Amino acid sequence: MKYDVKDIKLASEGKKLIEWAGRDMPVLKIISERFSKGKVLKGVKLAACLHVTSETANLMIALKAAGADTILCASNPLSTNDAVAASLAKDYGIPTYAIKGEDGKTYFKHLRAALDFGPNQTMDDGADLVGMIHTEYKKLIPTVVGSTEETTTGVIRLRAMEADGTLKIPVLAVNDNLTKHLFDNRYGTGQSTIDGILRATNILLAGQTFVVCGYGWCGRGVASRAHGMGAHVIVCEIDPIKALEAKMDGYRVMKLTDAIAEADIVVSVTGNKHVIDADQMKRAKDGVILAQAGHFDVEINKVALKKMAKSVKQVRPFVQAFAVGTKTIYLLAEGRLVNLSAAEGHPASVMDMSFAGQALSAQYMWENRGKLEPKVYNLPYKLDEEIAKLKLKAEGVSYDVLTKEQKEYLASWEEGTKE
Repeated sequence: MKYDVKDIKLASEGKKLIEWAGRDMPVLKIISERFSKGKVLKGVKLAACLHVTSETANLMIALKAAGADTILCASNPLSTNDAVAASLAKDYGIPTYAIKGEDGKTYFKHLRAALDFGPNQTMDDGADLVGMIHTEYKKLIPTVVGSTEETTTGVIRLRAMEADGTLKIPVLAVNDNLTKHLFDNRYGTGQSTIDGILRATNILLAGQTFVVCGYGWCGRGVASRAHGMGAHVIVCEIDPIKALEAKMDGYRVMKLTDAIAEADIVVSVTGNKHVIDADQMKRAKDGVILAQAGHFDVEINKVALKKMAKSVKQVRPFVQAFAVGTKTIYLLAEGRLVNLSAAEGHPASVMDMSFAGQALSAQYMWENRGKLEPKVYNLPYKLDEEIAKLKLKAEGVSYDVLTKEQKEYLASWEEGTKE
């Protein structure tokens, strides 16, 4: 078996991490046991491009148990846990190509290794595999039955491909599952982003002015967690409805150009390019900390920041100090996603639902091969609902159900105001 990891001797440490995460992933375990009995993915050659974490490892193990022939590469140069990568290769026999801190050349070499595997199905976090299939590996298009996409940024790219007619394979937008973005994006990103900032800096959030760029589900989560730790939160938005919602949720809403002048910390969670640009950085106060939790390292204009700086120093792991005029701007995790670069990413209990969605989506894509047009699809609601039911059952939570009378009432129109 081929693999490219930092040190295969780290496998024993990685296996412990994988098993620790697995104890908090009961839904994926239930689905994995079901998959294993039926070998529902027999015949699938699946190439996955995901963050190589202990939670991802449990997903890959479940896919293999379902009969899939799998290969894994990293979806971000800084998001790999090297011990987990080693264990996947050594202990679980899953070809893994991922090294934390890998350069661009190595990153793309690993993407190509995944596609040289000759997959007939892919799983993406950021749409890099799908993008490469449509450029360098067009020969795979006739045999790839489809892909599943984990994150907001990837879905944005894929919908753009669909809109201009370049998407040639069907894709399931796992990110749009209710049991994904309402929980993973909000609670997972909210907690793990704060975790990454604190591990990198060891600052006290209480009393700090904390600016959140973007008030989607990820931004909501970050704002909520920062507020809960005593920070004074300002939200910056381009969508008037989301800006109004942030205002009514109790946050100050301002233009970033104004907000950054009083910010102690600025976090971009938008999935867009150059959200924190040169003009904003020029107005930043001395000592401001910049971070981002979007998939690609484009939200902070790092090129502009380097041009503005007289010098750059590494002052802590994952913290660079840029001397700009008479002030210092601190950049976390090289401007890459701080929650996976400087911390461990989302807790296993929330990734349980996200990766249950990935597993069911992989099954759905395989069972419907040849039936789907090259479009971006959502997972059927019944499967989304099944994930929620399994999670509640695993957590020991009971909930009400409609009576026959209530179902009939909701399905009728005749019964209204009585005379």
